[in-house]
Amino acid sequence: MVIKFEEISRDIDTLPEEAQILLLDFIQLLKKRYPQSESANHSQEKSLYEKFDEIGLIGCCSIEENLSTTYKEVLSNRLDNKYAYR
Repeated sequence: MVIKFEEISRDIDTLPEEAQILLLDFIQLLKKRYPQSESANHSQEKSLYEKFDEIGLIGCCSIEENLSTTYKEVLSNRLDNKYAYR
């Protein structure tokens, strides 16, 4: 079967707006039911790092380099300083 996208597009354009909205809903349903293969999604989808970098969240603050291992101590010290009056 040969799919003629131009003909389909013309047919969609002739439909009333309500029918076009229903068609869009149906397409979304089909996309959920038949997701693209992982490799196809991966090539189109940006990594979380790329998304954060794009909106400026990468490098937006400075922290201690070893915070991942000393976070409890840092948090304890900061809370003690913040609530020293208790």
